[in-house]
Amino acid sequence: MNRIIHSILFILMFTILTCGKHTGVVEIKSYVHPHAQQTKGKILMVLSSPSVSKQTGWPIGFWASELTHPMRVFIESGYSVELASTEGGKVEMDSYSNPIDPSGYSSHDVISLGYLQKKEFKDSLSNTKKLSDVKADEYVAIFLVGGQGPMFTYKGNQLLQNLFVQFYENNKPAVAVCHSTTILLETKKSNGELLVDGKNWTGFSDEEEDYADKAVGQKIQPYRIQTEAKKLKNTTFKVAPAFSSYAIRDGFLITGQQQNSGEAAAKLLIDLLN
Repeated sequence: MNRIIHSILFILMFTILTCGKHTGVVEIKSYVHPHAQQTKGKILMVLSSPSVSKQTGWPIGFWASELTHPMRVFIESGYSVELASTEGGKVEMDSYSNPIDPSGYSSHDVISLGYLQKKEFKDSLSNTKKLSDVKADEYVAIFLVGGQGPMFTYKGNQLLQNLFVQFYENNKPAVAVCHSTTILLETKKSNGELLVDGKNWTGFSDEEEDYADKAVGQKIQPYRIQTEAKKLKNTTFKVAPAFSSYAIRDGFLITGQQQNSGEAAAKLLIDLLN
């Protein structure tokens, strides 16, 4: 009987203490840029130009949510966005990232769906700036959008590597998300050291590659970013549980793990600019 009474008293005390923690006034405030007001600066978002995977034979490009979710954060924070791509001109999203794709894989992505209703957004995808025409001093930050394309169009792309380093070494946020982080496996600073030397960073994980391969029944990527990152000395590649929203800022380098991490990476960028 005493044991029962003690149990009841414990539950009552726990309930009182717990409820007490959730009472009172809670307020939340964050800046939202007024419509039609002058922007604070321009952010460069880089996309993969359309390509064909040498691994699968599929047409590949950029991942929609890795563009639209950060873009929404940037615009609401008072910044404008300009799109560039590796070859310039029209870009194409990976089909599985399209919210209206018959597969239904990204049908939950109402942010991308909303942007696709905007004529100016669709027009911007048809007329991206060529990477070689980009002048870094016109922008306050660079954000590399991932997808399947970057594993081929960013890999070994010295022009993109140099541009990314230019932002980083001029104390401007340099951001890479998902498979776009492949450039960090080889990007070197002006002193010849890898940009990720001594850095904490993330990117698409081996666990996530396993999931994707299993979902389609074949190997999708020619190599794995996490596997290759482990071969590098003096750098820390970190991952969260598969498909978590996870981003890291280490100095002016910001990285996001995969398509669910674009918004988190974008918020770290804005925090750094502010």
